[in-house]
Amino acid sequence: MLEYNEIKPRKFIVYEGEPFEVLDSHVFRKQQRKPVNATKLRNLFTGKVMEISFHQSEKVDEAEIDTRKVKYLYENRDQYWFCEEKNPSQRFSFDSDTVGDQIKFVKQNSLVDVLQFGDRILGVRVPIKVELKVKDAPPAVRGNTVQGGVKLVTVETGATVNVPMFINEGDTIRINTETGEYTERV
Repeated sequence: MLEYNEIKPRKFIVYEGEPFEVLDSHVFRKQQRKPVNATKLRNLFTGKVMEISFHQSEKVDEAEIDTRKVKYLYENRDQYWFCEEKNPSQRFSFDSDTVGDQIKFVKQNSLVDVLQFGDRILGVRVPIKVELKVKDAPPAVRGNTVQGGVKLVTVETGATVNVPMFINEGDTIRINTETGEYTERV
């Protein structure tokens, strides 16, 4: 059980029988009243974001989200195929809604986490930072800094990323998968 002030971002809770991820929380006190924790919660089944306030006397259960490692194999017709880490014959697929947008930064045969609540699959969690090779990069044009000195490159998974002008084809770059932004050259 979590107290009202222990409901913090990046935690998973059970509210009204469904699992939620805490996106934001703020504990405050209005004038002479008791403290309140104003939170933003995202339903892990539907993806809907709700604002809920928890009062000092309220407690919630922490959700038991199981994670297991699986290997990403390939994408075919909006279906993403995976297999068990140790047993490649155990294959299964998810649609693009379950997988999310971050899968475009994952190379084939890479390990990812599958989130599971009870017997229901919630989604796939990819590593926060990945290293990818630049497959296609336009040449840097001298004096073209009107757009802030960035250019759009294609990485080996087919995703496009804005990078600084000094990045060339064949370079390896590190990308933050949560924001989809370039962080550094490796």
